[in-house]
Amino acid sequence: MTKPTLSPSVPRLRVGFILTRRFTLCAFANFVDVLRLAADEGDGSRPILCGWRVLSTTTDPLFSSSGIAVQPEERLGDPARFDYIVVIGGLMQELEYLDPAHADFLRRAAVAGVPLIGVCTGAFVLHRAGLLQGYRCCVSWFHHNDFLEQFDGISPVSDQIFVVDRDRLTCSGGTSSAHLAAFLVDRHIGRAAAKKSLAIMMIDEAMAAERPQPGLPLELSTADPLVKRALLAMQQMLDTPPTVTALAERLKVSRRKLERHFADALRLTPSEASKKIRLAHVQLLLDRSDRSITHIAQETGFADVSHLIRVFRASHGTTPDAWRRSRLPMAVP
Repeated sequence: MTKPTLSPSVPRLRVGFILTRRFTLCAFANFVDVLRLAADEGDGSRPILCGWRVLSTTTDPLFSSSGIAVQPEERLGDPARFDYIVVIGGLMQELEYLDPAHADFLRRAAVAGVPLIGVCTGAFVLHRAGLLQGYRCCVSWFHHNDFLEQFDGISPVSDQIFVVDRDRLTCSGGTSSAHLAAFLVDRHIGRAAAKKSLAIMMIDEAMAAERPQPGLPLELSTADPLVKRALLAMQQMLDTPPTVTALAERLKVSRRKLERHFADALRLTPSEASKKIRLAHVQLLLDRSDRSITHIAQETGFADVSHLIRVFRASHGTTPDAWRRSRLPMAVP
């Protein structure tokens, strides 16, 4: 018996992409691949259930932050032919060069009632176009302070992977764009199609919007450039946390200067900030993985399991094991 094939029809989900200058390739690729895999049987890639087009004012190649170019497929035209318009952001310093025709296209889409999606720094683009007033929006923890510095009146959400607020959807970028795309597929095509896309992409399960972003705890948010650099260095060396002296040498400042900046910016010592970062990563691993406590202790720079348990209990009032058990869904009898 021959296997039935999907019959051609109008796609249930039609998406237009605006790629900013030096856009983030992985955010675009993750989003469009979820659509591609949901659109056809298996991984046939035929745009049957989903349709997607890259839009621009010209047919000139659009270069990503990695230097890889994508060729636009259509001129901007009428935004109402799409169910969503997705803006893929990229390097901060390039956002000011947004083509005025793109901003006008986004405003026309909003007037036509087409929902707008900002991915990565795409939220910055939407806000600059005057399209986020009165909406909640999500930005990466990495760009939280940049958003606060540039825009008044909106406090961005940086502790979850995406935000859906009526006809504005925003996400932090990276793999979170796959989860936002899966949310749309679930909404318009069905949960099975969304699960299939993620499974083929080796993503275990769809994450809810409220899932916390991996990254620096928000209480360590700061505008101090030296402290920001130090925090990022700490995050990059979770398994082998540097001493304060080694960190100061890496940043080419004196230990005294580094400690003074931390005290002024965060009311913490560098060591206290490092501990907070590592404990936040412990929580993430407890929530999202089945790694053993021994493995987690090694991965987050604690001397041994006993050391991790002691520090975790002092901070959270419970052990890592008890924390993990308390986060598991209750079994239904």
